[in-house]
Amino acid sequence: MKALVVDDSALMRRQISDILTRGGFEVTTARTGAEALDRAREDRPDVVTLDINMPEMDGLTCLSRLMAECPAPVVMISSLTEEGALATLEAIALGAVDFVHKPGGTVSTALRDQEELIIGKVKAAVGARVRRSDGLRQRLVAKRETILRNPTPARGRNIGTYGPGNEALTLIGASTGGPAVLEDVLGALSADYPMPVLVCQHMPGTVTRHFADRLNSCCALRVEELRRQTELEAGTIYVARGDADMLVVERGGRLMATTTPPSRDFTWHPSVSRMVASALRTLTPDSLIGVLLTGMGDDGAAELAELRRLGGHTIAESEDSCVVYGMPRALVERGGASEVLHGSQIAARLERVAFARMRQMRSNTGKMTWA
Repeated sequence: MKALVVDDSALMRRQISDILTRGGFEVTTARTGAEALDRAREDRPDVVTLDINMPEMDGLTCLSRLMAECPAPVVMISSLTEEGALATLEAIALGAVDFVHKPGGTVSTALRDQEELIIGKVKAAVGARVRRSDGLRQRLVAKRETILRNPTPARGRNIGTYGPGNEALTLIGASTGGPAVLEDVLGALSADYPMPVLVCQHMPGTVTRHFADRLNSCCALRVEELRRQTELEAGTIYVARGDADMLVVERGGRLMATTTPPSRDFTWHPSVSRMVASALRTLTPDSLIGVLLTGMGDDGAAELAELRRLGGHTIAESEDSCVVYGMPRALVERGGASEVLHGSQIAARLERVAFARMRQMRSNTGKMTWA
């Protein structure tokens, strides 16, 4: 496996190169964006690690040119700052597969503490599907602006029917490659989608607030980061905070979502497994829809397989649209997917299933959804 390490700091190049060499990579390096483009054309690396903050040609400009001229899976290396978080999301939109945050700033001496994480993410990126979503993202933003400028009486027509006796949830989990496909799926949901939507995207807490804001700019539904115990409302997408897990609970006859510290019993955070398990403890399976999108590992697969076995509806993203076919594969191999769909088909299918489930629940008078 060949890796190209791009960073203007000699210390960072050496640290990252040493880490990847120990991980089994053949490593070449570049100091500038222009040098990186030349190296990529000549060596055709299997994966690139790219710093965001570089002189002359910044990382985002270099990334956009890489994607256009010699596409390769890219893992961004950025600092844990407000600016770094925003740039990271822009990089994902431009086609980067994943990212690692430097724990100590632009020039980090603590990078070795993240050796296992870096090797894991870079190895997962090798062979990942290089994906650009700029055109669709721009169309989704335009769609949202049109909706907000021209509200119609139909907007929100089903949201008012959501409440006690009719509670239902859509639960979505994603990891590597997830931000881009989440923009596509959530941005295509109608403004009157009849259920609250809960999202666990593996991502640091420094980034999830910005990610929720970004989704809110391209979705007809309201999007917010879950920061405290909150009553769930239809018409809203709740993004789990990156430094916590999200649980579904019942409090005083009301359906709530709350944050809780990450548990060592779970590998990935925010944990899809904990979210789904808590929803199964709180609601009946037929009032739940679960979706597992691109990502490495198996977070949420066992719990969603159980959801399907008990009568819930589950969707796995298909291999041909996943950046990394890990989490959905784990669900499919457990026999836990009601359907396997291309990422571009998921939103339309969610609309059909969600509205059908809500109609069925309303027709079953007296049926309680508390588990």
